[in-house]
Amino acid sequence: MFIVLIRTIILYSLVVLVIRLMGKSQIGELQPYELVITIMISDLASLPMQDTRLPLLLGIIPIITLLMVKTILSELQQKSPFIRKLIDGAPCILIKDGKINLKTLKNQRININDIMEELRLNGYFNISDIQYAILENNGQISIIPKIKKQPVSKEDLKIQAQEEQLPILLLLNGKLINKSFQKINKDEAWFDKFLQEEKAPTRNELYIAMLDSNGKLFYQSKNEIENLDEYLT
Repeated sequence: MFIVLIRTIILYSLVVLVIRLMGKSQIGELQPYELVITIMISDLASLPMQDTRLPLLLGIIPIITLLMVKTILSELQQKSPFIRKLIDGAPCILIKDGKINLKTLKNQRININDIMEELRLNGYFNISDIQYAILENNGQISIIPKIKKQPVSKEDLKIQAQEEQLPILLLLNGKLINKSFQKINKDEAWFDKFLQEEKAPTRNELYIAMLDSNGKLFYQSKNEIENLDEYLT
C-alpha cells in the first residue's frame, strides 16, 4: 500500500510538472495535437499507478518523450509557417458579410444550430448582422459583427478616458509585498502615511491592500473577512 502511495505521488508530480512545461493554455484553447498529448499523458500515468507489477519507468519515459515531442513541435511551429499550418491547420470562414459558407460547414462537420448557438452566446441573433464568423484552430468561433451592430466605445462618443493599469498588490495577510513597492518606487513609510490619510486600519489589521487599475487604494481588514464568514454560515 505504501508503494502505491509513493508511485502515485511521483507520477502525479511528474504529470503536473510536464503540463506546466507544456504551457498554460486552458483545455478549450488547446490545439488538436496538444489535446492528444495531454490525453496520452494521463493514460500513461494511470497504468503504472494502478498496476504495481509494471515498472515506474514504463510511465515516466513515455511522458518525458511526449514532453520532448511537444517542445520540438512548438519550436518548429515558431520557425516555419508551413509546419504550423500543417500541424494546427488554418482558420476557416463560416460566415462572410451575412452569408453562410455552406462548403466550409460541410467540410468541418458543423451544422447551422452550432453557429446559431455561438451567435447567441455572443449576444447576436441574426446571421445578417455578422460580418465574419471564423472557426479558429482550437475549435472556438470568433464573431465579428457588422459596423452597425458593434458596441459603441468611448472613442466613438469622444469621451476622454485614461488607460487602465493592472492592479498592484501591496499587502497580503498583513505582509508587505516588497516587489510591488520597488515597482512603484515607494517605501513602507509612504504606505503607512497613505493608510493614515485614507483612515484605514494598520498594516497588521489588514488582510489585503492594493492599488486598483485607477490608482486608488483598495483594502480590507481581517475582521471584515471574519464577519463575512459568520454571515454566510
